[in-house]
Amino acid sequence: MRTLCASTLIGEFFVIGFAGLVAMKSDELSVGTVWTVCGIAMLLSVLLCGMITRPGGLALGWALQIGLIAGGFVVPMMFVLGAIFAALWWASIHYGRVIDEAKARWAAQAEDREGAGAGAPGGAA
Repeated sequence: MRTLCASTLIGEFFVIGFAGLVAMKSDELSVGTVWTVCGIAMLLSVLLCGMITRPGGLALGWALQIGLIAGGFVVPMMFVLGAIFAALWWASIHYGRVIDEAKARWAAQAEDREGAGAGAPGGAA
C-alpha cells in the first residue's frame, strides 16, 4: 500500500506546483499567498509519503485530496484533477491493502513449505 500511495502523493506534488503557476496569473491573489498555500500542500504531500502507515496518515491523505478538489475554486481545472487524484488515492489504498494481504499469505505459505521441508526425511536441515 505504501508504494502505491507514495506514488500518488508524488504525482500530486507536481500537480500542486503546476496549479500554483496557473494561480499566479490571478489578479485576486498575491504571489506570496499562492506559494504559501501551494508550498504547504506540496510539503504535506512529500511528508505524507513517510507517514502513510502511521496512525492518521491516511486521514491526512484524504484531507489533502479534499484540499486538492477545493483548489478548483481558484483554478477550475483542479476540480477535475482533484477528483482524479482522489480516485487514485482510494485505489492506492484499496489495491495496496489487497497486495499487502496477498504478500502476507505468500510469505506464510513459504514459511509453511520451509517448515515442512525441514522435518521431512531427506529434507534440508
